Amino acid sequence: MATSLPLTSPRPDAGEFIDILLGRVRGGRVPLVEYIVDDAVLRPVVESVLGRAWVAGPAGGRPGQAWLDNFIAFWHGLGYDCVRFERGLPFEEPKIAGGDASMTGSGGTRAWADEHRGAVTSWQDFERYPWPDAGSFDFSDFEYIASHLPEGMGWLTCHAGGPFEHLSWIMSYEGLCIALVENRELVAAVADRVGRLLAAFYRNLLDLPGIAAVFAGDDMGFRSSTLVSPADLKSFTLPWHRAYAAMAHERGLPYFLHSCGNVSAVMDDLIEDVRIDGKHSFEDAIIDVEGFQEAYGDRLAALGGVDVNILAAGSPGDVRARTRRLIETCGPRGRFAVGSGNSIPSYVPVKNYLAMVEEANRRT
Repeated sequence: MATSLPLTSPRPDAGEFIDILLGRVRGGRVPLVEYIVDDAVLRPVVESVLGRAWVAGPAGGRPGQAWLDNFIAFWHGLGYDCVRFERGLPFEEPKIAGGDASMTGSGGTRAWADEHRGAVTSWQDFERYPWPDAGSFDFSDFEYIASHLPEGMGWLTCHAGGPFEHLSWIMSYEGLCIALVENRELVAAVADRVGRLLAAFYRNLLDLPGIAAVFAGDDMGFRSSTLVSPADLKSFTLPWHRAYAAMAHERGLPYFLHSCGNVSAVMDDLIEDVRIDGKHSFEDAIIDVEGFQEAYGDRLAALGGVDVNILAAGSPGDVRARTRRLIETCGPRGRFAVGSGNSIPSYVPVKNYLAMVEEANRRT
């Protein structure tokens, strides 16, 4: 695998990374950022690029120190300023599994949320539901990363899954939509229980050292709109993001949000009320990152932007060209980091991912 990576002398600077995204530094480098890199891409990079022995990652359990060592080495050797790591409370949420040959890191299967069958559809279900205990969560993986960061690196972290996602997964998307009409009190109760559990999780997480920012994820939209009405998001979801953002800000940390889909109807609320410091997840068919930055870049950072369709179906040359264009157009405006528009799923060719990273690390 021909590549100029890993960097021979990585010089991560998490402080400068945050300064760039908060607009405190302008006119310098354009840093790299990423949300999630699937094991199907992570493994060949670790083996062929970093020259390290692969150790199987988490499959519903804790990853182990050897996997975490590879994980940290991956972000460091590819030129990122920060490791991004997330785990979450063990909510019981119905899934549908199916075969996927690209999911080599997960035994060839992919799981989707069951959109029709929820674990909580009635008050009886609510009372029987095995709500997790945030107080007994094992943060040792987070602690290991915090204590093993290379010099200059920080880490981006959050609870895996946001308040809307867990609400819609516990009730199912169909069940949630029905309950929003027929039993809003139940929706409020589930949203409140989820929100409080995530808040308890963050109270422990944010006490750990070395965190550069909270980089939370909560998919609230699809191609043309939000998944539920903006009014319902403002009632049941955004207040919890406001609470988590406040917790981060109290500790001097930015709060970045990854949210897929068209969330334009609540974008001003996310900026002015929730007070997010940066937005991630861009799909060119909805709004490209250039257009987003033009509309909102004076108020928050734009993160990523290389459309996953280009990363998955384009050539390495296509990926390089798109990455370079974003660096040259969005970079000079400031408050921008380059990376994928969403994440690096299993079906992105490794050569395309590396093309993006190499181009981002090219300083001339």
